Formats: sequence, structure tokens, C-alpha cells
Amino acid sequence: MTAPPPVVIRPAIPADTEQVAAIFAHYVETSVATFEEVPPTAADWRRRLDELGRQNLPFLVALGVQGGQGVQGGQGVEADGTVCGYAYASPWRPKPAYRYTVEDTVYISPGRTGCGLGSALLGGLLDGCAAAGARQVIAVIADTGSDVSAALHRRFGFAEAGRLRGVGRKHGRWIDTVLMQRELGPGR
Repeated sequence: MTAPPPVVIRPAIPADTEQVAAIFAHYVETSVATFEEVPPTAADWRRRLDELGRQNLPFLVALGVQGGQGVQGGQGVEADGTVCGYAYASPWRPKPAYRYTVEDTVYISPGRTGCGLGSALLGGLLDGCAAAGARQVIAVIADTGSDVSAALHRRFGFAEAGRLRGVGRKHGRWIDTVLMQRELGPGR
């Protein structure tokens, strides 16, 4: 892995949603990394941001910075406003007994992959999940033929919990999903 570019990791705000929508649209339209087939709009992302905020769940963005070294929380650097990636946690399932389990999502801008942004975002996200009282974090990873996402999660202590075969169909092919899981602690 190359040295991470200078970035600021901070909670997402409504003004970030246009760039978040653009990053995700790339993956919706060009890959099987997501099973979405129509890119959500910025308004859809603002609603998601609001809903996750009401549930005290983290939604983070990585911002490029002008000069200097980026740091978690952005102290001591000036962000240039370019969203380079994002990560958020959402409820794993709607039933009440699952309330201590969340699903993570991490996406990096296509021109910024492979340089440590995923690690910066996932690390911050796991801290936010623990602070929110989550006990388990689940990653649902589309088997795209690349091990990048699974390798990222393994580096953070996730273990494979199962595989669902042929559960998604996109771009003319059937796609498996790999389930990975990490325990954070006892929960609330």
C-alpha cells in the first residue's frame, strides 16, 4: 500500500451528499460492488444521513486537504472540500433484537482507491459504532472477483461468517455475497 494521501475524516454533513451520490453512482453504474441498479439522488442521501443521525449511527467522509498531514477529526489542517470516500453504519435488520448489530458500508472515489482511505474510514467507523453501543458489525461484500474489500475487513479483525450463493443478479451475471463479522464489545 502506498502512503495515504492527506485527508480529514469527519462526520458527513448535508453539503457532502452531492459528492457522496456521485461516488456511489459510479459503483452502481459500472460494477457489481453494490446491488443497487439506480443511483440514489443527493436528496436520498440526505434522508439517509438524517435517519442514521437520528439513530446515533456514524456516517463519515474522507476529505482531501490542502497541504500538511490529514488527521482524524481534521485538527490542524484545512480540508479542500473534496469528498474522497465515505463510510456509514446502518441497522443490520429492522427487528428489535438486532438493535446492537450494524452493517458497515465503505466506498472510495474511483481515483483515490488503493492508498489507505478505506482503512482510515473503516477505523473511524468502527470507533463510531462502538461509541453508539453496537456489539457486532456485519460486512456484506459482493463477490466481485476482487479480494480488496474482504482484505480491508480482515485487517480490522473481521472474519468470514458465510457466503450466500447467487443471491444477486446484475450486469447479466449472478453474484455471491460474502458475510464478514466483527465483535466490538458487550454493547449497551
